[in-house]
Amino acid sequence: MGSVALPFVGMMMAECAQVGLMIVAKAAMTRGMSNLVFIFYSNAFASLILLPTSFLFHRSTERPPLSFPILCGFFVLSLLGFVVQILGYAGVLYSSPTLGTAMLNLIPAFTFILAVTFRMEKLDWKSSSSLAKSMGTIVSIAGAFIVTLYKGLPLLMPPSPTNSSHQLFLQVSNWVIGGLLLAVDAVLSSAWLFVQALMLKKYPAELIVVFFYCFFVAIQSAVVSLVVERDLSSWSLQSNETLIAVLYSAVFGSAFQVGISAWCLHKTGPVFVAMFKPLGIIISVVVGVILLRDTLYLGSLIGAIVIVIGFYSVMWGKAKEKKMGEEAGVRSLESSREKVPLLQNSIEEI
Repeated sequence: MGSVALPFVGMMMAECAQVGLMIVAKAAMTRGMSNLVFIFYSNAFASLILLPTSFLFHRSTERPPLSFPILCGFFVLSLLGFVVQILGYAGVLYSSPTLGTAMLNLIPAFTFILAVTFRMEKLDWKSSSSLAKSMGTIVSIAGAFIVTLYKGLPLLMPPSPTNSSHQLFLQVSNWVIGGLLLAVDAVLSSAWLFVQALMLKKYPAELIVVFFYCFFVAIQSAVVSLVVERDLSSWSLQSNETLIAVLYSAVFGSAFQVGISAWCLHKTGPVFVAMFKPLGIIISVVVGVILLRDTLYLGSLIGAIVIVIGFYSVMWGKAKEKKMGEEAGVRSLESSREKVPLLQNSIEEI
């Protein structure tokens, strides 16, 4: 029990940090801060934090050598991550942190689709694990359509002045746009995970990979921001809200969350870490309604429940597949051990 207690607390903190990132990002962008400038500042500050930490953690004797192809791989990983961040923050701005957190649970389903598409995983319709992953994927995507296209009745809403029909139409339109942006963000996040896994195989130093990722995202976002955001006032951090949002994103959104998640992943495995993702929906609903005065709609609740069901179905299929692989490995090892005495007896008889 004690071995699970610390990872349990760690994942609770990591999910709170993830939801907090979405909330402070929306608060900063609602107050007029550009999402491009927000991405630049948060990744630039995160790079400054990770620079000493990563190179101290991975000592020179343990650190793989950096080569030009490795740096190019980091740049591609960062470029994909930069697009993911743009879509994610834009989607949250148009909708809500609750919808953004719900859409994060689509990533395992889209990862499974990409793995099948690129023949990294085979579909066996006779296998219960393949059926669970396939059905979970379909259910998750159906939940995403529900949460995006159907709002339904308001369940929890703060007191506010009566909105006109035109304002309500704009809210619904923005919600759909935000949901579509977040769906594309989930697809690209799945692709980003594939590229990240590939880079970690070539360069197995996690914190250094994260440092270069944040560093290159900061450079890419700075170049794009200088072209798009020509008004110098948009770069200002004089407002306390925007400064707090940027610092929170750098410290908790990048360094803290990535570090805690990586530690928990190492201690418990991917299934335990993934089980906590739906918890973010509950946290974002409570904080969103209380602090951001967001409205919780029936469609969001139904869609989130459907997405979570699909999420756990995919994760159950992955866990069962892993268990079957381990059992097959044990049987193969036992079989090879049984063959060794037989071979020795044959040699002695000769």
